[in-house]
Amino acid sequence: MRFDPSRGLELGEIGGLRQIEKIGQEPDPRRKLPFGVDMTAGALARWRQPPSAEHLIEEAKRRTGLSDFGDLPFEQPMRLFLQALSEEADLSLFGGAAVRWDTVRFLGNLLRLQDEEKRSPEILDQRIEPPLVIAGLPRSGTTFLHSLLVEDDTNIVPRVWQLIHPYPPQSAGQQGVTDRRQQRVARQLKMFQMLAPQFRRLHPIEASSPQECSEITAHIFASLRFDTTYRIPSYRMWLDATGHLDAYRFHKRFLQHLQHQRGGTGRWVLKCPDHIFALRALRAVYPDANVVFVHRDPVAVLASVARLTEVLRRPFSRHVDRLAVGREDSNRWLVATELMVAAADETHSFAQPIFHVHYPELVADPAGMIEALYRHFGHTAPVDLTARIKYRVAANPNGGYGRRRARLEDYGLDPAQEHRRYARYMARFGISTEPARQGS
Repeated sequence: MRFDPSRGLELGEIGGLRQIEKIGQEPDPRRKLPFGVDMTAGALARWRQPPSAEHLIEEAKRRTGLSDFGDLPFEQPMRLFLQALSEEADLSLFGGAAVRWDTVRFLGNLLRLQDEEKRSPEILDQRIEPPLVIAGLPRSGTTFLHSLLVEDDTNIVPRVWQLIHPYPPQSAGQQGVTDRRQQRVARQLKMFQMLAPQFRRLHPIEASSPQECSEITAHIFASLRFDTTYRIPSYRMWLDATGHLDAYRFHKRFLQHLQHQRGGTGRWVLKCPDHIFALRALRAVYPDANVVFVHRDPVAVLASVARLTEVLRRPFSRHVDRLAVGREDSNRWLVATELMVAAADETHSFAQPIFHVHYPELVADPAGMIEALYRHFGHTAPVDLTARIKYRVAANPNGGYGRRRARLEDYGLDPAQEHRRYARYMARFGISTEPARQGS
């Protein structure tokens, strides 16, 4: 099997990677391996390490035929990210390949964005209407709410395929050449589901699904998306200390590109739990944003959060420590709840007061919750929106999620202790304790 990491993986190559990953594991120092096997193990160990920033930049230039990144502030974050991966992530063979593919893709997209701005400077004149921004604890209903708001045709959401490939190939439109970005992404998702079959039950996603904003900010390597996929604590500490202003300025620029291509304005509906950690930058870039916080009993979601982190990391890392995942996720989202409390207590956080959604009320009456949200921000709903929402809910019971089987105890967490840790958050927003569910 010959594998070129610059172009990504094909479905038939996954089985081969699974086999050679076993060969590439570190040998037992007490056992002398045959010369050929030892050489193979050493070569594959090097493949697990990300290449230099210079190599990846040159590869992106070669693939796109472009060379100008303009003023995009990506180099220092990328170098810190690659260093953290090399020193901390314990990448698997697939992880090393995925880093190469992902990084070259991001860099290629940056080159293309800059090239399009040269061709059409009016892109950066696009006005972004006050966006509707959904944030809150993960696994608390943010994705469900996002999907409901898609039923309003006046809303715009960034789609999975658009954030992976924001522009079609430059040859698209020529005779015999079609834009197949959505089909390509569908194949890539199918490939990842082969590597992590539990992922779809935890987070149903299609190429056309609304996507989280962390995929946008990942383009300049200033995204908490990486902290979920890899264990890279030094990168996370750097990002926390640096802040997210550059990332959100780029975020707006990226939306301007998508909006310019669609040829019209509208209200962007954006969603990412990680917005909580970047509220200051969000307010600086989108001071008129309509912000929604979604709340749920933290104990009801923490096990699922930890399980999702574990499932996402396993294909990319050779070892995942469940107890470390549980501890880190609990600490991370405890900080998030303190940020939510602080934002809610500020008199002038945003131009409009934050709207608060409680998970039990959202699932009990989705259409009613959307109506209340629209009233809060002074939006006018289409006359058929309630019917559309009811149809969508009926067609996708439980939001398309499978039965959750993770337990807090699997990740070294005690429910009673977690309730005590999160007591301030629950009291501030009037969050009720949800009944414990067997195997949830």
